[in-house]
Amino acid sequence: MHKNLHPSVIKFKEFVKKNPALIMEVRNGNTTWQELYEDWYLLGEEDNRWETLGVKPSPSVEKEDEKKGDWISTILGTVQKMDPDQIQHYIHSLSQALGAIQGVISQFQGSQPKQPNPKVEHKHPFSFRKD
Repeated sequence: MHKNLHPSVIKFKEFVKKNPALIMEVRNGNTTWQELYEDWYLLGEEDNRWETLGVKPSPSVEKEDEKKGDWISTILGTVQKMDPDQIQHYIHSLSQALGAIQGVISQFQGSQPKQPNPKVEHKHPFSFRKD
């Protein structure tokens, strides 16, 4: 039966299974499956509309927010602990590495034979002949 369904319909069915409050909304006649599917497809699972129907936000979204917050706090903590002289040393080393890479690239570009610039001849736009 799932073989004939579009992948988005299968995902919507999984969403409904996770949120049985939607089934009750349809059974009570407050909405239709078509309306729910269209809203789900257009708005996504994180829209505020689902909270009004009793759908709880998925825990994966909360975990992603926590991971982002942890990542930012880790970066800020690391930057605060770093020594300014050490940062300057790393920037200098990076600058030298970029300079070396640019030198290698320019050597490869320099080894290619340069094509001579085509001569542009300015011809007179009118050709007059003397009789």
